[in-house]
Amino acid sequence: MRYMMLIRLDRSTAPAEVPDDAMMEAIGKVIEDMTKAGVLLDTAGLHPIAEATRISLSGGKLTVLDGPFTESKEVVGGYFLLQAKSKAEAVEWSSRFLEAHGPDWEVDVEIRQLDEPA
Repeated sequence: MRYMMLIRLDRSTAPAEVPDDAMMEAIGKVIEDMTKAGVLLDTAGLHPIAEATRISLSGGKLTVLDGPFTESKEVVGGYFLLQAKSKAEAVEWSSRFLEAHGPDWEVDVEIRQLDEPA
């Protein structure tokens, strides 16, 4: 089963400084372990929301709006695409990823199973 981990950050509580070397090393270790276990299919961080574009459809009309989006308190900062045996395994890997951030970060992960092609 494939699962998408959407990494969510609250911009108002995120530390202003960049992650330190110890945190980046801890996250790198989790990614390395995911890769060795054959679980990690893909991962990436996303550019800042100021560079984003939203396209909406309402009443048959398309609207294109460039960021930044000031009303967006919580943003998706990145993703992982996992191949896991179960949701419990995806939760376990996601938990390890979050724990690698340490106590100064408030981050959450939304785990969603992907529909498999028929």
